[in-house]
Amino acid sequence: MTHAYAETYLNDAMNNLGDAFDYAVYDCKYELEDFFSFFLVSGVAEAFGKGNPKYIAGLSGPEITKEVLLKTKGSRPDAAISENIDKSAEYWSGWILAYYQWYTGRSFADLYKDGVTMEHLLNLYPTLHEADITKFVDMTNRFIEQNAANNVTNLQKIRKAAGLTQQCDHPNRSSRVISRLYHSEVALFRDSVSGDHSSMQGPSGIGFR
Repeated sequence: MTHAYAETYLNDAMNNLGDAFDYAVYDCKYELEDFFSFFLVSGVAEAFGKGNPKYIAGLSGPEITKEVLLKTKGSRPDAAISENIDKSAEYWSGWILAYYQWYTGRSFADLYKDGVTMEHLLNLYPTLHEADITKFVDMTNRFIEQNAANNVTNLQKIRKAAGLTQQCDHPNRSSRVISRLYHSEVALFRDSVSGDHSSMQGPSGIGFR
């Protein structure tokens, strides 16, 4: 498998994206899904995923956040950076996503289209944040493969399960169905790998809150 960039940059890249997500949520007060959308459309995600040294090793996490918001919102936030010893679920989401993107060599946008959303990552945090990182890779590979095997997009699958058409004129109903189906799938996905993780080790040197 061809990785996205040289492994020597990987630890910096993982920590930077984790710090960027944490700063965006806790200091700049953005919802993580919203910030990730900004990250994708800003062009920073594409450059980061291709191993641009500016983003994976040059800028700090908060500086990446500021760059994203400058490109999408027109100004850099001036929020002070919180000093936390333990890492948040949002930090872990960025940290693990950076690893998976590097490992697969796929773009952040393509992973998002395949269902690797911020909600998906945050729902996996309780199960996997102390597990070996290869467990996340195996689970996510299987998750994406299962989606692809169905040969339908997430939206088509949701509409089919809900008995809706592409011209559905009941947005409130479809939103409720989407939410129920998503959370049911995540629960089943998490249950399939739950159990004794005593032999697994989490990220070395990182404590999560």
